[in-house]
Amino acid sequence: MNQDPEASFNVEPVPSPQEVAVALPSLVPTVTYVLIGFTVFVYILQLLSVAVLGYAANQIDWLEVYGARFNSAIRAGELWRFITPVFLHGSMPHIFFNMYALLSIGSFLEKQFGHGRFILLYFLGAFSGNVFSFLLTGENGYSVGASTAVFALVGAQLIFFYQNRKLFGNFARQAISNSVFIIAINLFIGLTPGIDNWGHVGGLLGGAMFAWFASPRWEVMGTSLGLKLQDERESREIILGAGLVVIIFGMLAVWGMF
Repeated sequence: MNQDPEASFNVEPVPSPQEVAVALPSLVPTVTYVLIGFTVFVYILQLLSVAVLGYAANQIDWLEVYGARFNSAIRAGELWRFITPVFLHGSMPHIFFNMYALLSIGSFLEKQFGHGRFILLYFLGAFSGNVFSFLLTGENGYSVGASTAVFALVGAQLIFFYQNRKLFGNFARQAISNSVFIIAINLFIGLTPGIDNWGHVGGLLGGAMFAWFASPRWEVMGTSLGLKLQDERESREIILGAGLVVIIFGMLAVWGMF
């Protein structure tokens, strides 16, 4: 059987994959700015309380007396102390580094997560970090600071890039490596006396747990106007993630009180 010699070559080449630019969400990170502003305002009140009334005891100001994580006070029923320490700080460098981290990480994450999910992430991280610290720092445990929530943001950022690694490609791998490095170096620094490393670990775990269920799963969708990102995450998954953090760390808190 004779065959046209040109017929076997009449095959169109398969086009190679091309990178396409798709704009990321451009949401203004209002919640991040409000959290920073309010936390700085509270720190100013701390300074004013010392200037007017002096320290309450042992270099502890009056706002810390009523809002810091004192384990003995929590066991006495003052459960708001699982949250309020996130707004209190012990020194100028303490608040500066926490607010800088909140601005740099929070601004990006809020644009991805949206205002509502970001608020949940921040306060679930504060709660889980303070619960973990409450369990593991003894009867006289004490701490203040937003680092519990900041570590939750770092954990959530790691999960976000892992779940969206196909979309972000090499940038995701670099971001994941950076997140792991930041976690490792800060936990190492946290071995220094006076730093609440258990709070950091708890915040990290709570933030990562919530983000595993609630982090946006971006998919590139084609429309008549071009390409856009669409979040495939369902509302019930977000509720599940928040519920698991509250239930698991809430049960740990109850267990630690007896």
